[in-house]
Amino acid sequence: MNEQVIHKNSYLSYNYFMSGFLSKILGGNKSEKDVKKIAPIVTKSNDFFTQYTSISNDALRAKSQDFKQRIKDYLTEIDAEIEQKKQAAEALPETEISQRDFIYKEVDELKKGRDKKIEEILEQIQPEAFALVKETARRFKENENMVATATELDKELATKKAYITIDGNQSTFKNTWLAGGGSITWNMVHYDVQLIGGAVLHSGKIAEMATGEGKTLVSTLPAYLNALAGEGVHIVTVNDYLARRDSEWNGPIFEWLGLTVDCIDKHEPNSDDRRKAYNADITYGTNNEFGFDYLRDNMVHSPDEMVQRKHHFAMVDEVDSVLIDDARTPLIISGPVGHSDNTQQFFDLKPRIEKLVDSQRKVVHQFLLEAKKKIAEGNDDPKDGGLAIMRAFRGLPKNSALIKYLSEPGIRVKLQKSENYYLADQQKEMPKVDAELFFSIDEKNNQVELTDSGLNLITRQGEDPEFFILPDISTKLAEIDKTDLTAEEKLQRKENLINEYATKADRIHTVQQLLKAYTLFDIDVEYVVMDGAVKIVDEQTGRILDGRRYSDGLHQAIEAKENVKIEASTQTYATVTLQNYFRMYHKLAGMTGTAETEAAELWSIYKLDVVSIPTNVKVIRKDGQDLVFKTKREKFKAVIDEIEKNRQEGRPSLVGTTSVEVSELLSRMLKQKNIPHNVLNAKQHSKEAQIVAEAGVTSAVTIATNMAGRGTDIKLGPGVKEAGGLAIIGTERHESRRVDRQLRGRAGRQGDPGSSQFFVSLEDDLMRMFGSERIAGLMDRMGYKEGEVIQHSMITKSIERAQKKVEENNFGIRKRLLEYDDVMNKQRNVVYTKRNHALFGDRLALDLDNAFYSVADGLINSFKENEDFEGFKLAVILNFGVESSITPEELSKENTTLLIEKLYSESVATYNRKKEGLAAQTWPIISNIRKEQGNHIVNVAVPFTDGKKGIQALANLDKYLANKGAELGSALERNITLALIDDAWKEHLRSMDDLRHSVQTAGYEQKDPLVVYKIEAFNAFKQMDDQVNKDIVSFLCHAAIPLEQTNAGSRIKEGHEQKTDRSRMRENKAEIDAAGDDYAANEKDYFDPSTQVKQEPVKVEPKIGRNDPCPCGSGKKYKNCHGK
Repeated sequence: MNEQVIHKNSYLSYNYFMSGFLSKILGGNKSEKDVKKIAPIVTKSNDFFTQYTSISNDALRAKSQDFKQRIKDYLTEIDAEIEQKKQAAEALPETEISQRDFIYKEVDELKKGRDKKIEEILEQIQPEAFALVKETARRFKENENMVATATELDKELATKKAYITIDGNQSTFKNTWLAGGGSITWNMVHYDVQLIGGAVLHSGKIAEMATGEGKTLVSTLPAYLNALAGEGVHIVTVNDYLARRDSEWNGPIFEWLGLTVDCIDKHEPNSDDRRKAYNADITYGTNNEFGFDYLRDNMVHSPDEMVQRKHHFAMVDEVDSVLIDDARTPLIISGPVGHSDNTQQFFDLKPRIEKLVDSQRKVVHQFLLEAKKKIAEGNDDPKDGGLAIMRAFRGLPKNSALIKYLSEPGIRVKLQKSENYYLADQQKEMPKVDAELFFSIDEKNNQVELTDSGLNLITRQGEDPEFFILPDISTKLAEIDKTDLTAEEKLQRKENLINEYATKADRIHTVQQLLKAYTLFDIDVEYVVMDGAVKIVDEQTGRILDGRRYSDGLHQAIEAKENVKIEASTQTYATVTLQNYFRMYHKLAGMTGTAETEAAELWSIYKLDVVSIPTNVKVIRKDGQDLVFKTKREKFKAVIDEIEKNRQEGRPSLVGTTSVEVSELLSRMLKQKNIPHNVLNAKQHSKEAQIVAEAGVTSAVTIATNMAGRGTDIKLGPGVKEAGGLAIIGTERHESRRVDRQLRGRAGRQGDPGSSQFFVSLEDDLMRMFGSERIAGLMDRMGYKEGEVIQHSMITKSIERAQKKVEENNFGIRKRLLEYDDVMNKQRNVVYTKRNHALFGDRLALDLDNAFYSVADGLINSFKENEDFEGFKLAVILNFGVESSITPEELSKENTTLLIEKLYSESVATYNRKKEGLAAQTWPIISNIRKEQGNHIVNVAVPFTDGKKGIQALANLDKYLANKGAELGSALERNITLALIDDAWKEHLRSMDDLRHSVQTAGYEQKDPLVVYKIEAFNAFKQMDDQVNKDIVSFLCHAAIPLEQTNAGSRIKEGHEQKTDRSRMRENKAEIDAAGDDYAANEKDYFDPSTQVKQEPVKVEPKIGRNDPCPCGSGKKYKNCHGK
């Protein structure tokens, strides 16, 4: 292979020198400055660490209680003020609703102030706490047994943990225990750079640490410090294996220091054990389980079913994957849809689309032939030869013949020249390009648009010529208004027109999604068909994402294309994106090896700063400049040659690819050369751990999609360091620099030697879509022949600029999605706040008071404007169940505000009398239940109906007797409010899904879909809120115990709290779990300075017999002590 190398010119060298010079003058870059600020904390921590080495185990452990007491003392004043305010609110009479609400708001503000106070005292304790954890780690490393005076926690843990034994009043912790199914011996002590990382995490920032720097060990520092405040620390991982393993690996260190540790993924949802896990000082879990528990908690009908407590501090591992890659993935709890689903339309329209695509393929072929002929003659005018190639590109950009032609010298430059011409002046000339096509494709923005020719082709003879054309609804509505029809006929025609518009919008949307499925999504690239189902392949890892579906009907279109069953739709009951879930935390921090390139997005959305932590040992990996080839064939040949060269030198090679297809292509090429190798992608998932373990052995060859096995260090075998270390070979530049950096970071861990080299061709997707015309032109001007390569820092930087363009474009798309998501987030916060008020009951009174006022406001304004007194009287009876004293004259002439106040006062007074009557009516029966059936009765169930809807109110008997029956009215209010909010929210979510789908057609009317969505979403939410208020008020004002049941008292009896029925609910857990699996293999990612521990089968702790002595050392039998 001939290689031409262009030497760096003096201009580039001067620029590089100047940038470094300026950085030094200004005191280094941002991360260096951040690290300098933390240096005094590290120095103080090491000073305390030196002091702690001489104190006893008991004295060291006692430090935890000392820290907790200091925190408690610091918060004494504000805690007392909060308690005093709460008591003042409770002491107010029930009629003082506004004053009580005012005090509650003061309490909310005080709680925020308390969080700030916690941060202040933790900052004071930080150096001592870090030193304590470090000294504990040192003692566990240097001592097989850690003996100290037994605490109550030690005794409790000894009954469950084999590494803890109790002998008299002494507890012994061994330094060997089970973690992730294998036995490990603690052998780590924090480096200074890890103390820096811990300080960054505690300050609520992202610590970017290189591979092998022990990120999970770093997390022990802020986890311990923040857990001391007792508000809970959540450590978030990307899959459940890592959550379980990390909690078991680090748990004994925390437990020895007096803290409790648990993992939510070990326990069933909504169980007592899951609730106990959240009440632990430090809680490990996967991102999806934390999010789903939040949703589940907002679907329960009793506070006792809730498992989560306050969202105080979360640390996210692989934070870029969770907060960027998966952030927009919605966590969804769904159930059966309430209306029929029109999936048949995809199959009905499929033959038309196949005919359309086939016709397009023929015209594109003709345009390509025309372009080749004219350009060969030297005619590349954008209006002639350039127009032909532009049409071929707009027609089918993924056409293999077109891609091959564009890789020829100078052709891509000519296409870009034509594209620039037609994109100028807001694409004024673009219709001339599209006029001869049946549809046009904008590959960069993933858009497909039908042309007039395409519409004519798919509209069958005898069909309405406007079968696929949206009517101008505003003009047509105006035309109906101008007719002489009666009001009823006009209304009927308008409804027909609106229905026709909705049907056509749905039909056009189906056509567009089918076109995308046929032209932009290829089988075995973007998706695979397995077991009769379409499954998405992750573009970064090549993993199959079980359960994940493309949104907006695209997945159904692909299912129709592949002739597999179209899955039926479900209705969303509750949903939240990880992005919005994690923004709820008081403090959020994260760890990763690749965040710097996404720093702008992390700051923009989460207000998270990224700090690059220096490595403990200098990185000596050699990163080569990209090698650029003309064609993929030349590139892959060079990759095989590089692999052979590394094998001869005894170096292992990790070959990174961007898709499963490329992995399998390279595998076939290596088989032809008889080169042994492993492949790590979706189809070899079960062998992942073994493949990663073997990747660092002498002359090993491993092909892996770029991020497969993330979170796992590849440890080098004997003799590999001397040979030059692990060689990273990238077969293509990914559109995200972060993914390329992740691949590079697999080599050169902890000062190991290594190298990385990317091989690129002008046919690669990134180069095709965003490649600089300068590269294509440069290769032509320099006279490069087939097989020759260009390599220079300028070229590498040009490719990285192209990547940056894609990242900016993707960020723009994500930011727009965020705006849609924010609308739903605000609505969800309002609904869930009201729901919690109903669930706990303490703040429900104000919500109900507002509901009464809102209904009164609506009635007065509606009927006053129309001067419809008879309608007003009827509406007041229907809504409030009262005859209003407002006269026709008052309704017509009186001030609106005074009328609202009058109606509101009348309705509230009547309702309060009704509640008093209800208590008096039920008192003889319910008070008798306690006398006759005894003190074991906790709740009574009372049926209510308004004549249309029935509900059972569950009242606490002790409270009922204490407040003379008022509790029954409160129970009814809580139950009906919860039921009506839940029903309305489910329907609202469905209508919002439909709205999100329908507003996309607003582009046809020159309107921004997002603006339309925000306006319509606001109106829909207000309508839902008004209807919920009306329904609640109407039920409460008309509710009564069925008469025949009152007389006998037969239906008023003991009641039991019913758990929320989840039997028909489905969670989209599988797809989120699959996403988590992409980023970590089932191996250890800890830096292990000693001999590698061999993985063993999963072991189970020995079971204690009921009659055995209790391990806590009490001398009692287990069944009479901790085994109760």
